[in-house]
Amino acid sequence: MNLIKKLIFVFLGLLLTSLGIKLLSLSLLTFGGTAGIATILTYITEASWGIWFFIVNLPFFIISYQQLGKWFTLSSLLSITAISFIRDLLDLWIPPFEMNMLIAAILSGLLIGIGVTFVLNNGSSLGGIHILGLFFEKKLGLNRGLVIFICDSLIILFALAIVGWSKALLSVLCIFIASSLIGRYKKSPIKKMEKDSVATLEKEQIRV
Repeated sequence: MNLIKKLIFVFLGLLLTSLGIKLLSLSLLTFGGTAGIATILTYITEASWGIWFFIVNLPFFIISYQQLGKWFTLSSLLSITAISFIRDLLDLWIPPFEMNMLIAAILSGLLIGIGVTFVLNNGSSLGGIHILGLFFEKKLGLNRGLVIFICDSLIILFALAIVGWSKALLSVLCIFIASSLIGRYKKSPIKKMEKDSVATLEKEQIRV
C-alpha cells in the first residue's frame, strides 16, 4: 500500500512538472538544469522536449550508478523516461495559446516546485544537474547548491542569446520560485536510496 502511494505521488509530481515546463515553452521561457537545456534545444531544433531531455540526462546516469547506487539510478531513469513521455503527450493534448509571460513564469515555478518536491519526497529524482552537484560534493567537497547555481546560471546566460533579456529574467523568476519550494522539502531521498543500496548489498553478501 505504501509503495502504491509513493508511485501515485511520483506520477502526480511528474505530471505537475511536465505541465509547468509546457507553460514555459508556450511563452518561450526556459528553466535551469537539464530541463532548461532540453527546452532551449527545442527552440533551435525540430526534436521534441522529451527526446532531448532523455538524451541530455544519459551521461548523468553513469555518475549516478557509480556514486549513488543502482536502485537510485533505476528509480531516476524510470522517472525521466516517464516525464519525457508525459511532456511530449502534453504537446498533443494542449494546443498553443497566448499567456501573460509573468503569470506563466510564476505558475510554472509553482507547478515545477511542487512537482519536483513530490518526486523527491517519494524516493526518486529527475537526475541531471542535481546528480552532478552530488558528484562534485563527494569528490571535491564543493557545495552542491553552489554547483547547481553555477550550472543554472550558465544555462540562463546561454538562453539570453535565444530568448532575450526579458524572457531570461522571467525564467530566473521561475527558477527562484521552484527552488524555494523544493528547498523546503524535509526528506532526503538520496540518503535513503543510498542506505537501501547498502542494505541490499549486505543482504546479497550474506546470501553468498
